[in-house]
Amino acid sequence: MPRRTYDHYCAVGRALDVVGDRWSLLLVRELSSGPRRYSDLFADLPGISTDILAARLKDLERDGILTRTRSGPRAGTAVYELTSAGTALRPVLDALSIWGTEQLGERRPTDAVRAHWFALPLSRAVADRLSAGTVTIHVGDTAFHVIVGPDGVSHHDGPATAATHELRLDLETAGAVARGAPLPVSW
Repeated sequence: MPRRTYDHYCAVGRALDVVGDRWSLLLVRELSSGPRRYSDLFADLPGISTDILAARLKDLERDGILTRTRSGPRAGTAVYELTSAGTALRPVLDALSIWGTEQLGERRPTDAVRAHWFALPLSRAVADRLSAGTVTIHVGDTAFHVIVGPDGVSHHDGPATAATHELRLDLETAGAVARGAPLPVSW
């Protein structure tokens, strides 16, 4: 299928040519904390079809946003990871997350939720309280860690090996922080 384009000589138009399709930025969100297998991406993107997932991954790989490698027994498992161009989209995700905070509202009964989807707002909340350090955050059974340093804020899968702080939240509290409530901790 030929590539769709807005045909606008505009930086925003060109950016949307690459990441403007439905699911593309959510795939970047999923990969922003580390490499993922196809099956993990499928499981953490409720509502996406396997055909659309495969197509978006292929498009993002073609456009240099992610790479695909093979691992596992006889290199049979595809693992996807952001390239430097994909990682450079982090400020875009942060800006959308900030803007989306006002759109979030209360969780509807039909809303899917994954604990790691709160990594962006929780990372901002940690950075507001901590000038530098590494914080392991547990939301239910999910753990990720946030690094705050001179280069900004990043989040990564799993607990940190040497965290300066540890935070345990339930899903409801993580959602409240995502909606703008203060982080329930002081350092």
